[in-house]
Amino acid sequence: MKKGVVISTEESPSPTRVDFVITDGVVHQGQYVEIDSPQGRMLALVEDVIKTNRYFGQPEVVREYEMRSSMSQNFPVDEWEFLVGIARPMVVWTGEHTERPTVPPSPGAPVYDPDPERLKKFLGFKEDGVNIGTLQFHNVPVTLDVSRLVQKHFAILAMSGAGKSYTTSVIIEELLDRKPEQGRLGVVVFDVHGEYVGFKEPVNDGTHRDYSDRTEVIPIDQMRIPVPSLNAYDFLYFLPNLSSAQIRELDRIIHQLREEMDAGNGPYGLEDIIARVETDPKIKENMKIPLVSWLRSLEATRLFDAVERPSVESILAPGKLVVFDLSNTVDAKKRQFVVTYFAKRIFDLRRMGRIPPTLVIVEEAHNFVPSERSREDVPARGVIETIAREGRKFGVGLCLISQRPVKLSSTALSQCNTHIIMRMTNPYDLNHVAESSEGIDSRSERMITNLRPGEAIIVGAAVNFPVFFKIRERRSVESKYEKDLIEMAKEFEERQKRVEEDLELL
Repeated sequence: MKKGVVISTEESPSPTRVDFVITDGVVHQGQYVEIDSPQGRMLALVEDVIKTNRYFGQPEVVREYEMRSSMSQNFPVDEWEFLVGIARPMVVWTGEHTERPTVPPSPGAPVYDPDPERLKKFLGFKEDGVNIGTLQFHNVPVTLDVSRLVQKHFAILAMSGAGKSYTTSVIIEELLDRKPEQGRLGVVVFDVHGEYVGFKEPVNDGTHRDYSDRTEVIPIDQMRIPVPSLNAYDFLYFLPNLSSAQIRELDRIIHQLREEMDAGNGPYGLEDIIARVETDPKIKENMKIPLVSWLRSLEATRLFDAVERPSVESILAPGKLVVFDLSNTVDAKKRQFVVTYFAKRIFDLRRMGRIPPTLVIVEEAHNFVPSERSREDVPARGVIETIAREGRKFGVGLCLISQRPVKLSSTALSQCNTHIIMRMTNPYDLNHVAESSEGIDSRSERMITNLRPGEAIIVGAAVNFPVFFKIRERRSVESKYEKDLIEMAKEFEERQKRVEEDLELL
């Protein structure tokens, strides 16, 4: 469909700017157009739309007329109002190949809606990729190449309430819906607020899709870290203040217990290590007392046992979602220990080829891999940074979700080669994202602050050029973890009323 005609101005047309008058329909800022040029078919991005009117071009004339009577009463102003699009040439199609624009189109050249197939190819969309939405102002699905998105890691960044979890759910749906011939991944979510437990709910409402048969939700009170699988250096993740002498003694005791286990004594737990440390005559008292104290602090979390629960190797499968639900505790240390152990376990099993290629999603990532804070407070940081650096070689993808990107580890964030960014207004977070995201220019940065819920921009390895898009509707049932404040207030009063009625009956 024809949209307009190229016009001649002081700056246009040139290989870097093309102005055109809009003759048919509506053209939006951020929309793509195609223009005939001597090189071939030029694809350009509309960076601005300006409305002009020759009768209102001279401020002093307008002022004089408006002081006496309205301009519109004396002149046919409506007939001289025009919309002008200012477009930036991106690429020129010469047959099946593309070239950098070096020759401008001619004034009078027609401007068209772009060909959808050429637009998909230019942006890097893949036919059997994950469909997460629709390109802004174009009826073109945003289908991202799974390898480019997952293997090179990605981050979802936005302020609270902008739709981070909604977008993540859409990506999870796409991965769970893939067929074996398309290549399927395992998906693991460390869920801080219970936002993904809805995937486990059976659905038969004719509107939502049922993912319950492909989802496993593990509450934190059912998670256990297996002590027999930990060596002395693994304990450093949980007890970073251990001295080299304490590690040496702990290693000796663990070696003894493993020999006894192999001889048929059965698996051992933390209490067995503590008992052995307390009675071992070779360990000096000044070393024994703090070591026992630290080991008891681990025991108090009730996370450590003789057997791993859940068994990562048996629960993780292609096309399956495993949700580690951390929402039932506010104990930051327990959350840290769970993410530390199970993220490391997934990475180690994948290196050995014992589980399928896996995407690890970390909610509230700034709490698990922060830019600052000591290793003692955030043991998960070392593991997540290792996955960020080394995971792509072994088929472990990483997705970091955060509302405070400025607090995220620059090591981890820099390894996320694709950023999906939604509305963000905090200037510190905005500057941090702009500096760490390839492809964000000043125009994109301004648009981020004006994005509405459900709108986002993708920059980085998954696309060839920054893409503004509208997130598609999710197919799964939303989690009911977060209730409206007024509804909570009503429920509280109703509950109180029932209690009072019950007491009266007594």
